[in-house]
Amino acid sequence: MTRILVVDDEEDLCEILRFNFEAEGYAVDTAHSAEEALPLCNGCRYDLLLLDVMMGRMSGFEMAQKLRADGNNTPIIFLTARDTHDDQLQGFDVGADDYISKPFSFDTVLARVKAVLRRSENGDRRTENGEWRGGGMSNLTKREHLILELFRQQPGRFFTREEILEAVWPDNTLVGERSVDVHIARLRKKLGPEGQRIVNKTGFGYGLV
Repeated sequence: MTRILVVDDEEDLCEILRFNFEAEGYAVDTAHSAEEALPLCNGCRYDLLLLDVMMGRMSGFEMAQKLRADGNNTPIIFLTARDTHDDQLQGFDVGADDYISKPFSFDTVLARVKAVLRRSENGDRRTENGEWRGGGMSNLTKREHLILELFRQQPGRFFTREEILEAVWPDNTLVGERSVDVHIARLRKKLGPEGQRIVNKTGFGYGLV
């Protein structure tokens, strides 16, 4: 049975999510702070973590960073009212697999949980040394491949977001610069240690060093 840990300081929300997920056949535990949740994660006993960001002394971001530093590769979805562009990028940078803004419907959360679990089952997970297991480059989406190939063609050059948009989304005028940042954050995460070679130089853009 798939096991989920819900971590949120809103006790009512924890119970609502527990009730609904258990009705879908999942086993669910809850915790109301990062400090309470961390001991429960020893041994990677869960298949997925649902984390709030703003919680007491230790935030969800800090908890995710600690888990990843300790070699815990359990998939993480953030559920949070912090929905700015920078918040989402920070969430992906600290190891999130998805980011859902409050308020949300349970149907939305359930669909995203199933998607993350499906990717995890297909091998798109990080091993204890930070490398990605079971697929490597095959785990990249078409857009992520295009971004990486753009960088590889001219290593050391920094591309502006506008240049990346023109190269990767040439026919889609509705895509904005935010999509570039999100795709690069996910690309870095999927590449593991190699992702650190993709850097953002203020005033210049993104490039491969």
